[in-house]
Amino acid sequence: MKKSRELSVEKIEANLIDIHTREIYGAGIVIKDRRIVGITRNDNTYDRYICPGLIDAHVHIESSMLIPSEFARQAVQHGCVATVSDPHEIANVLGIDGINFMIEDGNRVPFKFYWTAPSCVPATHFESSGADLSASDLEPVIAHEQVVALGEVMNFPGVIYDDPEVAAKLTIAKKYGKPIDGHIPGIQGDDLEKYVLSGISTDHECVTLAEAKEKIRLGMKILIREGSAARNFHSLHSLIATDNEKVMLCTDDSHPDELLEHGNINKIIKMGLAQGHSVYDLLRCCTVHPVEHYALDVGLLRVGDRADFIVIDHPETFTVLATYIDGQVVYENGQTSFSPHSSKPVNRFRRAKISPSSVRLKQQGSKVKVIEVIDGELLTTSFTAELPVKEDCIETDAGRDILKIVVLNRYEENAQPVVGFIKGFNLKQGAIAASIAHDSHNIIAVGGHDLDIVSGINAIIDAGGGMTVVAEGRCTTLPLEYAGLMTATKGEQVAQLYNSINQKTKSLGCTLSAPFMTLSFMALLVIPSLKIGDQGLFDGDQFQLTSVFAG
Repeated sequence: MKKSRELSVEKIEANLIDIHTREIYGAGIVIKDRRIVGITRNDNTYDRYICPGLIDAHVHIESSMLIPSEFARQAVQHGCVATVSDPHEIANVLGIDGINFMIEDGNRVPFKFYWTAPSCVPATHFESSGADLSASDLEPVIAHEQVVALGEVMNFPGVIYDDPEVAAKLTIAKKYGKPIDGHIPGIQGDDLEKYVLSGISTDHECVTLAEAKEKIRLGMKILIREGSAARNFHSLHSLIATDNEKVMLCTDDSHPDELLEHGNINKIIKMGLAQGHSVYDLLRCCTVHPVEHYALDVGLLRVGDRADFIVIDHPETFTVLATYIDGQVVYENGQTSFSPHSSKPVNRFRRAKISPSSVRLKQQGSKVKVIEVIDGELLTTSFTAELPVKEDCIETDAGRDILKIVVLNRYEENAQPVVGFIKGFNLKQGAIAASIAHDSHNIIAVGGHDLDIVSGINAIIDAGGGMTVVAEGRCTTLPLEYAGLMTATKGEQVAQLYNSINQKTKSLGCTLSAPFMTLSFMALLVIPSLKIGDQGLFDGDQFQLTSVFAG
């Protein structure tokens, strides 16, 4: 690749991957005042290739545990130039203040953050969150120029059964001409059709091809997701060839190790290339389609477009060598051109420590309901079990991998813990705890012994939020000083400590591929079938609280 500069004009020569004409040719690209002002074909062959910058069509920045400005520094290294980000994690903690923090911190760096207005804060009224955003609260958010959509409508019963508050939020989005993102796992038939007819136009929760096909038939666009815990690419990737215009790509929830070690949307492109998909089809899913659907001001390598593009080694290997945003080199030769400027931490954490006696569960029946984890999925199953009893309290059974799961309201100083039982973590000793517990982000912990569970919970309280593993009575903690969800620490250090905590967890016997990510979704009540929140065990199929005792 050759470059020449003349005042504010820059010319770049390379092989151009043209996603509009579906061909590759030598070209000279002229950039002036942040835009592409000329593209000239030539007969040369170069050792590098240029294509449009990648867009993550749905991501929760908070799941990276990095504040937006640091997330951007990591993302550009993988060719990502823009995201459509739903800040509903921090909104559940801090409300409008949390959304404003995300927008302001993102604007500190040269990256194209677009946002959606969180539609479900709280996700349900069967849990305690730090905020409650009504339709009137959301209108100024939806009107904001950087907010491009109403965020995923997880309250699908509210849509199906005509909840007036949900309807009001949909109406406001339509008033401002902004699309509405969906979240409707496993629903079919008339209920799905009503959901779509309400104006909701996307879904990123498809697990099976049949589910995705039905939603496409009804007019939805499918976001193929490949995150840390939810990985749906292999089930859905054939859509990239058969229904390309209806497909976008997203990561949704990715922990810091996933982002740093495996990448962002570029990892999905590599997976697609390995499956034999056309590079043009893949690139259109993460460039043209999100730009058109969300009306993003992101360039697509055409004359007049913003100069947002990446340089790669070859379309078969797709290694990112450089990233340009608005004509500015933000990543090249392994180095980013900017550093995050730490904002003042924001948080909401009002919680007194607890004692082991508070997580004991008095026997009220012969059997208990047990949440059963499915590794790599957000869905859970359940069963009933008879557990040992000691001093009239229900005990865990590590031999059968039935452990305690505890959720503690972090917004009320003296709220009592909720105790349930769970299978799938395989902890033979110790415990893990975190303040990342979708979507209200109360404190959640799993372990076999009350003392370890309480030690983990109290370590999170001491840190004002974070995640910890308790091994041999000692806590190793990753503090998350921003809303108990994120840190301003460099991503490389966060990933290193996160990996260390994960490895310690697995050394305690845990067999899950992503134990903390899985733990965080055990409190997500809107995903069936059995979950747990700070108000009690929740039956996601019946959409109501249920007793932990089966009889």
